[in-house]
Amino acid sequence: MVSEHPDAEGGDTTALALKILVAGGFGVGKTTMVGAVSEIRPLRTEELLSEAGQLVDDTDGVDQKVTTTVAMDFGRITIRSGLSLYLFGTPGQDRFWFLWDELSQGALGAVVLADTRRLEDCFPAVDYFEHRHIPFVVAVNCFAGARSYGALDISRALDLDRGTPVVLCDARDRDSGKEVLIRLVEYAGRMHTARMLDSVG
Repeated sequence: MVSEHPDAEGGDTTALALKILVAGGFGVGKTTMVGAVSEIRPLRTEELLSEAGQLVDDTDGVDQKVTTTVAMDFGRITIRSGLSLYLFGTPGQDRFWFLWDELSQGALGAVVLADTRRLEDCFPAVDYFEHRHIPFVVAVNCFAGARSYGALDISRALDLDRGTPVVLCDARDRDSGKEVLIRLVEYAGRMHTARMLDSVG
């Protein structure tokens, strides 16, 4: 989603709003990141984990998690004057993946959050965006006590396409999350420009 809003005084279209997805596996920090960076009160659709859900939700490594997103998270952040990002956090469990197609409509790009303790959990998100040619960055959420890896190690482990950015972050920290989003917008902008040039060349 790319939308422009008319300037209140002159009627010029100066404000740009871009749609960004925040995706990744169950319990990786998507809701936390959207809430940390949003300048408005974030919309959350979290429900308590139930006993029935224990049969389908793998909580190994995230034993303290008591809620889960069942539809989406939503927030907004102004990157600079005239540029805002609308953030849509996707649900992480397999049974909610049918929502991803709707959420990804019109998205400029995506942040795939990763946890090195459960790195395999972000493979579905990586595959999803690669197959749909949606630009994305992998943001490694640095949990306390988790073994640290370099960006190149993560890129190799996930078999990412060459040039796909990998950044380290703290999903709880607004400045850290904002840096991830800026990196994504820059990368997605380059990718979309390259595709446009290819199409006219």
